Amino acid sequence: MDVIFMGTPLTAVPILKSLIDDKEINVRLVVCQPDKPKGRGNKLTPPPVKEIAVEHNIEVFQPEKLKNNLDALNKLKSYDVDFLVVVAYGKILPKEVLDIPRKAPVNVHYSLLPKYRGAAPVNWAIINGETETGVTTMLMDEGLDTGDILLVEKTRIDRKNSEQLLVELSDIGAQLLLKTLKEFDKIKPIKQDDSLASYAPIIKKDEGLINWNSDADYIERTIRGFYPWPSAFTKLNGLTFKIFDAEIVTDNPDVEPGTVYEVTRDFMLVKCGNYSLKLKEVQLEGKKRMDVKSFLAGYKVEKGIVLG
Repeated sequence: MDVIFMGTPLTAVPILKSLIDDKEINVRLVVCQPDKPKGRGNKLTPPPVKEIAVEHNIEVFQPEKLKNNLDALNKLKSYDVDFLVVVAYGKILPKEVLDIPRKAPVNVHYSLLPKYRGAAPVNWAIINGETETGVTTMLMDEGLDTGDILLVEKTRIDRKNSEQLLVELSDIGAQLLLKTLKEFDKIKPIKQDDSLASYAPIIKKDEGLINWNSDADYIERTIRGFYPWPSAFTKLNGLTFKIFDAEIVTDNPDVEPGTVYEVTRDFMLVKCGNYSLKLKEVQLEGKKRMDVKSFLAGYKVEKGIVLG
């Protein structure tokens, strides 16, 4: 079968690879967002999906926009394909594009739809305390993740951070998509129940700021949910202090939330609104990321200091 693949970030790469490696599938074209400046030198850097496509000699198309872009539409129409496969492409597709494939436009979404429609379903599932998430393959319409459900596979979240969970979901999604495409004619699409829908908006940098009045379990989830970007952060002696890993401790001392109430050579304990956190991996502004023991060996933290 012939396919146009549309995706941009690293999380779409395992799915593109699975299509390329399958002998029954021919990826005719890869569509992704344009190269963007990155790093201190603002060097134009290709998206991860483009790098894989180039490596396998697959044509890449990077339009600035698809809506009201006749040239882009005509180019896509010139490919006679069975499916349009979309994985984190980055923009909502107009109807004219969705109508291009002979069979269907199929989206791979990293949540258990209709919950967590939107740009950051994995992050918000962790932050909101969901016990499980998964991958949904769906037919695409003009709405935001509102199309009919094709197949679903679940997994437990446990204590995974968003990066770890995305890696797992990408692998699940790769296999689920292959099954979806190969068994497409046998699958009975299921309409989403809009009354059960929730929204997972794109993450903003300032959302990583820790409110120490929140309960320890919520702060611990934000640390995992905002990993690796924007990361959960606070202030230590006026400097940005990022926290990448922490453990909930049932201590509940009578001190102000945010107070570092115990410091040893190996760890530091911080009071939250309810219970506390034992910090495990951190990064102070201007320093490298490191485990707390290494950090405390080179930076003195006074007992009783208040973070934030």
